[in-house]
Amino acid sequence: MDSGSQETVARVLVMDDDEMVRFVAGETLKRYGFAVEFANDGVQAVELYRERHQAGIPFAAVILDLNIPGGMGGEEAMQRLLEIDPAAKGYVSSGRTDDPIMVNFRDFGFSGTIEKPYFYLNKDLMIAFCKSLQGVD
Repeated sequence: MDSGSQETVARVLVMDDDEMVRFVAGETLKRYGFAVEFANDGVQAVELYRERHQAGIPFAAVILDLNIPGGMGGEEAMQRLLEIDPAAKGYVSSGRTDDPIMVNFRDFGFSGTIEKPYFYLNKDLMIAFCKSLQGVD
């Protein structure tokens, strides 16, 4: 067996309208070995997801900002992703931890939540995220 040099890197799509949030999330995810792509809103996220899925280079997970002023937010984007790929793993992200979607995330098709402010260098949260992607509790 190969020493791992040909190992596929898990890809994560980060959708947020805030450039700094995208940067921090991207740098953190890269530090933990993920390949990262970005979307500014739900429309762009759905388009990127569809393109990669059809090309056979799917995302292991998508992190979706719940609220995108003037654009498609995480709730609608997740529903569209599930239409493309019923096995899509989406994580809803918001600073409003009391939002019904954050509280009842599974009812909306999400696999988990990521609270803002973001998880830059938050080792415990990154370990939990990685375990969640692997299906380990």
